[in-house]
Amino acid sequence: MTIVTVPDGATPALNLRNLDEAALRDAVAPMGVPAAVARKLFAVVHRDGSQVIDCETVRGLSKDAARTLARSTAWPEVEIVERRRAADGFVKYLFRLPDGQTVEAVRIPLPDPQVARALKERRRAGDAPSLAALPTAKYTLCLSSQVGCALACDFCATGKLGGIRSLQTWEILAQYRRIADEADHPVRGIVFMGMGEPFLNYDNVIRAARILSDPAGPAISAKAISISTAGVVPMIRRFTAEGHRFRLIVSLGAPTTDARRKLMPIENRWPLPELMSAVREYGDRSGQRVTIAYVTIGGVNTSPEHARELGALVAGMKVKINLIDVSDDTGQYRPPTPAELSAFRDALDAVGAPVVRRYSGGQDIGAGCGTLAATQRGGNIVG
Repeated sequence: MTIVTVPDGATPALNLRNLDEAALRDAVAPMGVPAAVARKLFAVVHRDGSQVIDCETVRGLSKDAARTLARSTAWPEVEIVERRRAADGFVKYLFRLPDGQTVEAVRIPLPDPQVARALKERRRAGDAPSLAALPTAKYTLCLSSQVGCALACDFCATGKLGGIRSLQTWEILAQYRRIADEADHPVRGIVFMGMGEPFLNYDNVIRAARILSDPAGPAISAKAISISTAGVVPMIRRFTAEGHRFRLIVSLGAPTTDARRKLMPIENRWPLPELMSAVREYGDRSGQRVTIAYVTIGGVNTSPEHARELGALVAGMKVKINLIDVSDDTGQYRPPTPAELSAFRDALDAVGAPVVRRYSGGQDIGAGCGTLAATQRGGNIVG
């Protein structure tokens, strides 16, 4: 049973927001709540976001059980400090947690896929301007799993904060709930690529993902939930063994041990041969492609030779390579020039590596990949 401490510190209290369906059912059974009613209680908490637990909101709940729950539960909250909107429509939320720590989440606007495909065809036919904007139809949320990050990747602002603490399940879910409650379009996807290393907070992240994908909860498709790791090999193997349907993203940074060690200290703990063995095992057992997130840094990891090494590294694996331009406010690292990137992509194409270039939005508000550090700058503050 998951407990929290109420403000006066006197009485341990049950935090229903920390519990997936099975744990919630077990926690409330001694209070006289049948399994079928516990399912409804789960939906009221996680789908509806309600804090009101009574006989009207939870059908079938007895008055005695409702009173016991009222005495036994606590409802901690996160505070929205601010929201900043970027020029491209990305919105970054800054949250304050009950202990005063802060984390960020990003709301990412996405068009309707059919509309996007139709516009692409019109562009090919010369019937639409190349810069024609697509209306937002839904959102994906980039959520944080930790305060700070202990991995200290050299190109990442979050890593410069150090590892402070992991978030509880309810603190992860609260980011989703607060954003979804005020969104003008539905939230249809989740990426655990915010602050922190998700696989160093494995149990809470997986529990949050299960709740988010539960049909009685937010009901986000498991295939629309992606969990990113910088390469925590034991947890990749656990993720594989447990057979989760969530998408796996592995951040690579460089195609060789020597080059990667300079950018990502995790290479010293779990070197590339061990990491890629775990990636291969996941692809073989799950049948799913692993997304290889490759941060492109001009003059560092984007030469044709790097492309050939990367192609050799992933040869025969079920992967796709996502190229993401580095975002570094310190000026130490810069994105590749168009010519560099073109030569790099041509070399990847030559070795048959499947490649997608991913847009990293929200640059003007510090919402791009690698820039989340609980900062308050840029864009427009929105109410």
